[in-house]
Amino acid sequence: MVQGILDGVRIVDLAEGRAGSLAALMLAEAGADVVKVIAPGYESRVTAPDDAFWNRSKAREALDLKAAADRTRFDALLAGADMLIHDLAPQDAAALALDDATLARLRPDLIVAAVTAWPVGHPLDAMPTDDALALASAGICDEQEATGRDGPNFLRFPLGSMHAAHLIAAGALTRLYLRRMNGQGGAVRTSLVQGALVPQMMNWHRAEEPTPAVLGAMPKDNVPTIFECADGLWMHTMGPVWTSPSVAAGLAAMSPEEKARANAVYAPARLAYTADKGALDVVLKTRTRAEWMEEFAANDIPHQPCLPMGALYDDEQVRANDYAVTVDTAAFGRTVQPATPLHVTPPVQQRAAPDLSDWPKAPHAEARGSAPTPACPLAGLRVLDFGSYLAGPLGPMLLGDLGADVIKVEMTSGDPMRFAEWPFLGCQRAKRTIALQLKDAKSRETLVRLVQSADVVHHNIRPAAAARLGLDYQSLKAINPKIIFCHVGTYGPQGPRKDWPGYDQMIQAASGWEYEGAGAGNPPIWHRFGMMDHQAALGSVTATLLALLHRQQTGEGQACGVSLLGAGLLSMLAVQRADGTLTPYAKLDARQLGVGPARRLYQCRDGWVVAAAPEADLAAAGRLAGAAGVAADGLEAHFEALDKAEALALLARAGIAGAEATREQRYPFFDSADNQRLGLVASYPHPVYKTLEQPGALLSFGDMGLALDRAPPVLGQHTRELLGELGFGPAEIDTLIGEGTALAA
Repeated sequence: MVQGILDGVRIVDLAEGRAGSLAALMLAEAGADVVKVIAPGYESRVTAPDDAFWNRSKAREALDLKAAADRTRFDALLAGADMLIHDLAPQDAAALALDDATLARLRPDLIVAAVTAWPVGHPLDAMPTDDALALASAGICDEQEATGRDGPNFLRFPLGSMHAAHLIAAGALTRLYLRRMNGQGGAVRTSLVQGALVPQMMNWHRAEEPTPAVLGAMPKDNVPTIFECADGLWMHTMGPVWTSPSVAAGLAAMSPEEKARANAVYAPARLAYTADKGALDVVLKTRTRAEWMEEFAANDIPHQPCLPMGALYDDEQVRANDYAVTVDTAAFGRTVQPATPLHVTPPVQQRAAPDLSDWPKAPHAEARGSAPTPACPLAGLRVLDFGSYLAGPLGPMLLGDLGADVIKVEMTSGDPMRFAEWPFLGCQRAKRTIALQLKDAKSRETLVRLVQSADVVHHNIRPAAAARLGLDYQSLKAINPKIIFCHVGTYGPQGPRKDWPGYDQMIQAASGWEYEGAGAGNPPIWHRFGMMDHQAALGSVTATLLALLHRQQTGEGQACGVSLLGAGLLSMLAVQRADGTLTPYAKLDARQLGVGPARRLYQCRDGWVVAAAPEADLAAAGRLAGAAGVAADGLEAHFEALDKAEALALLARAGIAGAEATREQRYPFFDSADNQRLGLVASYPHPVYKTLEQPGALLSFGDMGLALDRAPPVLGQHTRELLGELGFGPAEIDTLIGEGTALAA
């Protein structure tokens, strides 16, 4: 087995939820030795398929930390560990003497990475670390329009956990990177709410002087370009589908009156990707999906079929990029599971579980410096962001939040996402920007000086175009041999679709989430959170940090990367068995209320609540019906007669966690004194909006702050400043700007 970047690092994984468990899995497959501690009752909180997926490549040990002998064993494991990962609520961590203060006193070199539902210090921080509770209580369930009814939507996609998994993995790697410089461990924290805020940054913002685009953001009733074909199968397209020859011919054959009647179906919607969506519906129904896919591929029209959950395991592009891995499990035999989709060297890959008999009595020896603790974790690191749209720029934004000097390098025409404003704002803060005519040879010297000054170059430009601009790894390496180059692609670097264009929508469709999020029997829907873009972007941060750790050890730069396809597969709800079927999982109902009587939204007299029994707790529905004194099919009517306080009391009597499902939280989020106190609100001056507020801290480190003081820049805002830093004199800067090689605001 090839040694991994984290070879020698030892981790105790005490997490039970998806976020902490997946973070530990990523670190294990990057080379760390990880032991999973199984607490009593685990099987009633975590399903067997989730356990088989989340905890491969790890050793296992069943321990009751409240029993003396088991606690002694746990303490011995922790004594030899470099890191503890857990998802305990603060009161539970304190009861086990695993709170940050106690661990810092006993083990100042220990890294403690923790995920909670809400940030510690929030009034809801005692809430169990569960997506249903966190998303409902934060108002995120109200951000996806339900099909055919009013009210919040039970989000089947684990929006908080999937993003928090990458956040806490990145935070843990940042702590490890710093420990090698200053010898200090410490805590890093995130929450499911903060994870969900990553994609919500597109939609939740407030400006003192908003433009219409910023005021509206992405409306909940947007009309995505999802089409039913002649064979009853569905597909999702992006780009100018109407330019494809057969589509253009079909539209031309329709009379103006026919088009108007078809388009009138979508007239109430505030945003459609095309004014002819209704007419396109008619045209796309004239041919089969396979016929349209063949034509769209020939004409470079981004598209993907809307597939059922699990179909992606058999995709040739998944196989070409090793995004799925064969795993032998005790519960299901041989399975196919999502791989950890990070392209780094040495590779991230499935590994044998560590031998606990070799677990050391003290942390492994490594070279550690004595540098002072920085004001922000990544202060001193320079990142060049050549990306556009969302999947490219978001990763550098998070690195900027952590204190890196991020320079957004864009064409003088600007990032194409600038026109939309609201998604642009969601991935561009914490950066300075320089605008260059990159296709002009006169910009070459500026580009060379930028790359020479940088630690990381990051973008999502298609490979052929990047090579023409000199932004491929070999060209960058020739300028700066130690450069870390991170690329965010759509379909991975290998296989027949490696150069295809792609968007979040394509991977939502192919991964099965457009069906799973729609509910039983409903047509596929697009999630307005754009979570596949965000998943890939956060994965690029993890990959970049692994590459930086490798350079820290070896002095070598490297190319690393991620793809939307790999990120989509990592979010699967099930693993594939040897016969091609999926392991069982709970399905969302047709009204998008939930996955069962004890895990769903309920409407009450004065609002909504969510019941959040774990999916593995098969007795919960019976307990709830018994506590209510009704049959399970009478629970909905029973809740409708209760107010929210009575409903939550009922859930408590049944031993089921519950929370209010809040609504319309976009602006109340910024007004919350608790959110402001905890740094969840960032506010900064802006040249256009005067003052701009956005969701703030996505991670917290305790002894270090975040760089949340720089608003998303306007085009060319820092061009003169940066050219000066690169050594150009005032006359040279004037020439570069005057001849159009550079643009300054």
